[in-house]
Amino acid sequence: MPRNVRCGTNLCSVVQSLKMSSPYFMQSGSVLTRNRSGGAGRVPAASLRSKLTSSQRDADTVPAVKVKAEAEEATVSDLKPSLTPLSTDGCHERLDASSRRRRRRQVKVEYDGDDGASQTKMEHWEPPDWVTQLGFIREMRSGRDAPVDNMGAEKCYDTEAPAHVRRFQVLVSLMLSSQTKDQVTGAAMQRLRAHGCTAENIAATDDKKLGELIYPVGFWRNKVKFLKQTSAMLVTEFGGDIPSSVEGLVRLPGVGPKMAHLAMDIAWDQVSGIGVDTHVHRISNRLGWLKKPTKNPEDTRKALEEWLPRELWSEINWLLVGFGQQLCLPVNPLCSVCLNQYSCPSAHKCSPAKRPKPGSPGSAGPVHRIKVETEPAEESDVRNKAAATQEPTSPLTRWTRRQVKKYC
Repeated sequence: MPRNVRCGTNLCSVVQSLKMSSPYFMQSGSVLTRNRSGGAGRVPAASLRSKLTSSQRDADTVPAVKVKAEAEEATVSDLKPSLTPLSTDGCHERLDASSRRRRRRQVKVEYDGDDGASQTKMEHWEPPDWVTQLGFIREMRSGRDAPVDNMGAEKCYDTEAPAHVRRFQVLVSLMLSSQTKDQVTGAAMQRLRAHGCTAENIAATDDKKLGELIYPVGFWRNKVKFLKQTSAMLVTEFGGDIPSSVEGLVRLPGVGPKMAHLAMDIAWDQVSGIGVDTHVHRISNRLGWLKKPTKNPEDTRKALEEWLPRELWSEINWLLVGFGQQLCLPVNPLCSVCLNQYSCPSAHKCSPAKRPKPGSPGSAGPVHRIKVETEPAEESDVRNKAAATQEPTSPLTRWTRRQVKKYC
């Protein structure tokens, strides 16, 4: 019996020592501790638990502050109330200062970006002497005696016809004028008007008859097809009239941007853009009116519309077209009688010849030029004259007239 009591006593002492040393067996009562003097003292369990909890919070706040300092401002503001311990007031102050600095940097970057964009939009380029050059062109065109002034699209329609018929005739004259001189276009329009130049009549005319009426305009076979298709569309969709917008006009077969803008100006009296043909394209590049040289009329139109005042869009076409027909010719321009010869960067310079296509007689490689068909006696005379004057014959004498027109 005493042995059992002794075992029970030992077991109780072991359990009591485990309770004193391990925090997992803490109870609501008190825990024995040992002070520096070696005496045993009792500390409440609640105070020990609060110390352990506070130390654990201090250990957890360090990585939390680092993560929150690198997060966005919105995340910091959402998580800031969770940092409640008083021991992290210094961390709160540093976090607030870093967030304020971050907000100031963001506002500054946005302000600088908007300022740079506004400066880019306000940048405006224009040729240095375009006002003087335009005034000289007006003076040289004051006579209004160029072919475009007498036989252009503004002169080809019947002034006594109904309004929708006049607009249709304007469109037809513009379609015929592509790659065609104004004299040929005017003669073809007179024949069409005598035949009956309305959308209904053109759509009912057979291809052979229509080809005889418009010949010899450039690409007359294709234009016969385009006129028939366009007339049929206008009869079915617009009642014989033409569309009143550039988008509707461009939808018609054989109608490009230049024709659409000119039709809006002449037929509808609305300026929608600059009508750029080969004359306007050539002269604009020669005068340096473009920020960068362009290769086609459509690019020239966009470049001119960027800086040329809108009130000049309607005038610039007939000014430059007549100027190109009389003075600023495609080949050998008359720079000596031009008033812009001292300000034009291309004055007194030969017109650049077009580069021949690959495989043509004038392409790179062995040169095989087409000689003019002449009699042997004539060839000997030319050879004797060249030897007598000791001057080489001009390269143009070795080419046919048709070949010169093709490559120049």
